[in-house]
Amino acid sequence: MATEPPAVCETRPHPGSDHVTPYDRLVWTDDDVEQLLASGEQRRELEVFFGLREYLELARLARAARRAAPSAGSMRALIVPGIMGSQLGFARREPLPRDILWVDPVDIGFGRLTELAMPGGAAQYGVVLYSYLRIKLHLRAAGIDAVFHCYDWRLGIDELGRELAQRLQAEPAAKVSLVGHSLGGLVSRAALACPGGGKVERLVLLGTPNSGSFAAVQALRGTYSVVRKIARLDWRHTAEALAATTFNTFPSLYHMLPPAERSGSIDLFDPAAWPRSGPQPLPALLESARTIGRALAPPDERCAAIVGVGQETVTAVTRRRDQFVYAITRHGDGTVPVSCARLQGVRNFHAAVSHSDLTRDRTVAAAVVDLLRSGSTRRLPSEWRSDSVAQAQVSDRELGRTQVEKVDWARLTPAERREFLQNLNEP
Repeated sequence: MATEPPAVCETRPHPGSDHVTPYDRLVWTDDDVEQLLASGEQRRELEVFFGLREYLELARLARAARRAAPSAGSMRALIVPGIMGSQLGFARREPLPRDILWVDPVDIGFGRLTELAMPGGAAQYGVVLYSYLRIKLHLRAAGIDAVFHCYDWRLGIDELGRELAQRLQAEPAAKVSLVGHSLGGLVSRAALACPGGGKVERLVLLGTPNSGSFAAVQALRGTYSVVRKIARLDWRHTAEALAATTFNTFPSLYHMLPPAERSGSIDLFDPAAWPRSGPQPLPALLESARTIGRALAPPDERCAAIVGVGQETVTAVTRRRDQFVYAITRHGDGTVPVSCARLQGVRNFHAAVSHSDLTRDRTVAAAVVDLLRSGSTRRLPSEWRSDSVAQAQVSDRELGRTQVEKVDWARLTPAERREFLQNLNEP
């Protein structure tokens, strides 16, 4: 975790490998923050970072987690975050701190996000706390020994699945459960297909794009709202430039492209199907992603899925002349359509919650606890049907005119900075 930079640091020195920002220096682990929340220490700094309301809720959960401290025989659960849910950066020689790039608004402002283009040697340095600390504390407060499995979310789910399976093999517990959010659910399913996957007792999927997500299409086109918000911080690159030089090098995005039967009959793995103008996907990565589904374990009785519903979501794409046009309905969580998150052969439950709030909602967290303990829950409905048939359409060109005004980070108040970062992953 990084606290807000003091006023003396709000200048714009030329960045470099030895340029240390406050977001590099003031980084705490989730365990550190959990202890501080429970004890009440560093309250001022934590309130600045989380905001008063969020701080009070997290402190309440942290105290409950301390009272319910897991014992040696407690259920072990690994929480696997979604894409952009783990911090990425580079090591420095001591005594300098790690060079955090994701999420460091100062470095992003200097245009350094392009250094994450693949192939690259960035390492992961803990979870993005605002997105995932709540669910960890909810599970620990219920007596579950919950920890994070962070990873380099740029990589392909096949490689990431093998890494997770290796960790599972090294776990001292005989049985381990997994809670996978978004891309983390695909990584978890890939781990189940590897040696070590047999140790998994339960797998709970939260908003997992089991049949892809159109957010991946838009990210590669530079029209996804999250990419455009990130580009607002970057004074040297547009969203389109970041998509064309950086995001299009991430295998993970290609592995989340919807198949033709979910995408309005467009074969998104065919380079010729994409518009010729604007950011382009890399043909080699498209081809390698075509068969990525073979790396995923088929669903079985250990699995359950919680699907977000009722949010404006892109649920189909068509090509009109030289641009994509996206259909928007309320059949999804804002990022993943219902039809892409549901998984045949497992218990599916539904929550009227946005994609990023699936890891922050109290009812969803309680349902996750139920599913880990018994494999079922009565807190969420297993059936969902929308009466809404209205849909809107929006094109690449129209989306390209949104979120274009740059953000001067140095001029934002601490509250404005917090609000921007906390809403960064909201579509």
